[in-house]
Amino acid sequence: MTMALLDLVGEAFPILVLAVLRIGAAMAFLPAFGERAVPVRIKLALTLALVALVFPVLLVMPFEPISGPGDWVTRGSAEVLSGIFLGFTFRLMVFALQVAGSIAAQSTSLAQVFGGGVTPDPQPALGNIFLMSGLALAALSGFHVHLTEAFLLSFTLLPLGTLPNASTLSAWAISDVSRMFIIGFSLSAPFVAAAMLYNLALGAINRAMPQLMVAFVGAPALTAGGLALAALSVPFLLAHWWELFEASLFAPFGPVR
Repeated sequence: MTMALLDLVGEAFPILVLAVLRIGAAMAFLPAFGERAVPVRIKLALTLALVALVFPVLLVMPFEPISGPGDWVTRGSAEVLSGIFLGFTFRLMVFALQVAGSIAAQSTSLAQVFGGGVTPDPQPALGNIFLMSGLALAALSGFHVHLTEAFLLSFTLLPLGTLPNASTLSAWAISDVSRMFIIGFSLSAPFVAAAMLYNLALGAINRAMPQLMVAFVGAPALTAGGLALAALSVPFLLAHWWELFEASLFAPFGPVR
């Protein structure tokens, strides 16, 4: 009985270590859980909790035993690379919120209002609103459950200890970055459209009354209109973003439009 238990532990230990490497590497980039404001101890606890959730499933998956120290290094490096790529894929959805907030702020002359935030680079006010509201919405909408399912799917697409193919990773990266910009621009589309209509109307007024300083009259109106549009549209935009994010969790390497 004791020997059988030791054999079982010896077979499960490499699987446990490789799972910790993948999920731990992904934790550095994950939305909400991997933010700079989250303490390292909390990230470690979350990593171990996710590993505990996926570990029973990994035990029944095919796994080739590790032969030696060189194999440990190769497979461990493969898991770290897979985890970084997976976490970066999910982080791109947060980048989409930042892109949307920057475009919306530039369109409504709010880019220099209340800059700063949780990111290393200063962000406009709308960018911070998009980012913090999106992270809060994800955390309240069962992100941890979807994340566990996404990790289980990743072990199917990228088997444990297998080095990802470079050409496949590059194709996935190009697709994910393109998707990020598409989502970012689509979320900021109401602000871009409103700014275009505003500038057309301002040009018509300036043409009709050249002596009127339309820039001084219209700037406060543009700012107030941008804030009103944000108050009306941001809840619906964030709900649409979460639907796309949720879909990307079930297809992390596939196109989501």
